[in-house]
Amino acid sequence: VPDLQGPRYVSPAPSGGFVVSEECGDVKVFTSSRKLLCSLSRKYGHRFGNPAGVCVDVDGSILVADEQRRTVHLFPEHGAPICLVSTGLRRPAGVACSSFGHLFVADTGENCIK
Repeated sequence: VPDLQGPRYVSPAPSGGFVVSEECGDVKVFTSSRKLLCSLSRKYGHRFGNPAGVCVDVDGSILVADEQRRTVHLFPEHGAPICLVSTGLRRPAGVACSSFGHLFVADTGENCIK
């Protein structure tokens, strides 16, 4: 996939596509044929500080850790973004979702997983 602005983290999506966070402050969703499906900034009107880790949960919602804003947001396929974590993070970098609905956040500011 060409023309990304500082790609950082990537995650597969259930549809066979994938999600990429970019240093420039955006998160992009691609189809399985590597075509841009959407920009989360544009689709949701959301301003990222410094998006880092991305993952997709079992419902197809995209989760994004924002290092600068110290948050984790969930972007459902339909509806408005939901801030899942807004306190207690110093520098959230990586995120992962378990099949049991658990969210794991790698906090590099505190050298731990939360």
